[in-house]
Amino acid sequence: MPVLKHAKKKLRQDKVRTVRNKKLKELFKKLVKEARAKKTKEAVSVAFSTIDKAAKHHLLHKNKAARMKASLSKLIGDKATVKKEEKAPTTKKTKGTAKKKTSSSKK
Repeated sequence: MPVLKHAKKKLRQDKVRTVRNKKLKELFKKLVKEARAKKTKEAVSVAFSTIDKAAKHHLLHKNKAARMKASLSKLIGDKATVKKEEKAPTTKKTKGTAKKKTSSSKK
């Protein structure tokens, strides 16, 4: 058991955080399983939001979250995320390309 005041407070904080993290982790695992079973847009959308929340709270690494979301989106074969038509790159117009005239100095 902690003796110091700040150690006691840290223990209390850790207990609260552990409960909160465990709830969120169990929820996102359950929703991901549901999304894999149902394979509907709504189920996948709900799973996406909980995966994002878990990554936000550092329960998942952001790359793992992205990988999970990619695998879930493959399940539904979403046609809404079709690549946008590529546009030709536009040329940039630069301002003030003309040189300023300088007054000639006397020799």
